[in-house]
Amino acid sequence: MSKKMRSDRVKVGPERVPSRALLYATGVTPSALERPHIGVFTSFTDIIPGHVGMRELERSIEKGVHSGGGLSFLVGIPGVCDGVVMGHEGMRYSLPTREWISDLVEAVTLGHAFDGIVLLTNCDKISPGMLMAAARLDMPAIVVTAGPMHSGMYKGQRRSLVRDTFEAVGRYQAGEMDAEELECLALEACPGPGACQGMYTANTMACVTESLGMSLPYSATALAGFAEKKRIAFTSGERIVAMVQEGLNTSRILSQNSFENAIAVDMALGGSTNTALHVPAIAHEAGIKVDLEMFDRISAGTPHIANIRPGGEHFMEDLHYAGGVPAVLARLKALLKPAHTAAGVDIMEIAETAEIKNADVIRSMDDPYHTQGGIAVLRGNLAPDGSVVKQTAVTDDMLVFEGPARVFEQEEEAMAAVMARQVADGDVLVIRNEGPRGGPGMREMLSVTAALSGLGLKVALLTDGRFSGGTRGPCIGHISPEAAGGGNIALVQDGDTIRIDIPGRKLDLLVAAEELDARRSRWTAPEPRFTRGILGRYSRLVHSAATGAILDDE
Repeated sequence: MSKKMRSDRVKVGPERVPSRALLYATGVTPSALERPHIGVFTSFTDIIPGHVGMRELERSIEKGVHSGGGLSFLVGIPGVCDGVVMGHEGMRYSLPTREWISDLVEAVTLGHAFDGIVLLTNCDKISPGMLMAAARLDMPAIVVTAGPMHSGMYKGQRRSLVRDTFEAVGRYQAGEMDAEELECLALEACPGPGACQGMYTANTMACVTESLGMSLPYSATALAGFAEKKRIAFTSGERIVAMVQEGLNTSRILSQNSFENAIAVDMALGGSTNTALHVPAIAHEAGIKVDLEMFDRISAGTPHIANIRPGGEHFMEDLHYAGGVPAVLARLKALLKPAHTAAGVDIMEIAETAEIKNADVIRSMDDPYHTQGGIAVLRGNLAPDGSVVKQTAVTDDMLVFEGPARVFEQEEEAMAAVMARQVADGDVLVIRNEGPRGGPGMREMLSVTAALSGLGLKVALLTDGRFSGGTRGPCIGHISPEAAGGGNIALVQDGDTIRIDIPGRKLDLLVAAEELDARRSRWTAPEPRFTRGILGRYSRLVHSAATGAILDDE
């Protein structure tokens, strides 16, 4: 056989006759056995639109691996669709799947001694979970994201999931549309495979993945179902074999520089606040410290140059046709740092050779949509360890906001009040006990935030849970410490005044310290909602949102 490979431990020597027999039983030939073994981890499923088109991409990757001289093995990885599980108990399982996915990739990769891995992914927790595994394993790995969904079309207007379904619920409740039109939007908003059309979490993470150097250029924005995506998948299959031969491990790609570059791209795109959970967790697996301070620092120095939905009016297809992530890198070249990529070149070379095809979709740093990037980190007595808001999706008149608290102990209570029109302009809704531990699972609140937008209410929303990348408005999540951990959000009462100052990075409960001390003396921690099963284990092990909600014994 050729030079020593990881897979030798399952295929070389007389003591591996049983292993070879089992591999032959799968249809592997003796000559093919000598090739590098490539695990192709696919998150194909019939239930997630971003993943239903992966069967064709699996074939393209397999062909690429074979063309490159490798032997591919498909491995199935589960996932949940955040849009489907939104607004009910199912959402508690979404964030925890990130950890389980990373563990499954690790277990199968090391158990079967793969020489390299291709990670076929697309949606919210699946992509970061796979990246966490790649960082942890420190071996040749490349990511293929399955691509954004094309825009829908209804009554001559392009449509997207959040504006035209989630927010439409609020407009229906306000009497602005009837049930028939609501159902027409449900049929037309999402026309086929792909990640939902805006800069929501799935597409944000795809752009972060490409900016980290873990996927090939244009992988993040090439549309689902288009031939270009299949070509990228094929080339990624070829490339992983070359990476094995080069010994190009993830530790050479995932550097301090690459994380700072990726956060800069995220801020320039106005990406999802969920990256403030996922990027630190990926960095943690790579042994690199990324924290909320880094997000805030980079955001303050990075202009917002691409305004994709939900904050703007452009779609992911517009970003791709304007030049994709390479064009964004070209705009940000002065801010970037050298970093190697899975493509085999430095990210600076990708930036220097990119073409900007639409200067309105991807503006220059001298003519941005906003002078600062997408995420702001707020602190104060309500969030001493930090909280996050997508500041580029907040209107100017709501950047500083003060109002009376309306306290809800879980998401369903708040949603019922919103739908019953029991929320008034000027209120500050507080949804607590939805953090990583208290939820458990740190549920997204898109159903509530979208209904508020659809109703046109001028309110703010605070939570120790989190928000979808589709959320817009003064919605502040990840409040840490969370209520279940004794954070001050647990002490808020109806009628308390809360002040939000996004430019000043402040979030304060305007209640005297003596009164808060008195309330704390009467406070008792809530009983855990789950004590058994996977959510019970998760709630016992998970750390604060300020750490990326990692699971760690330390």
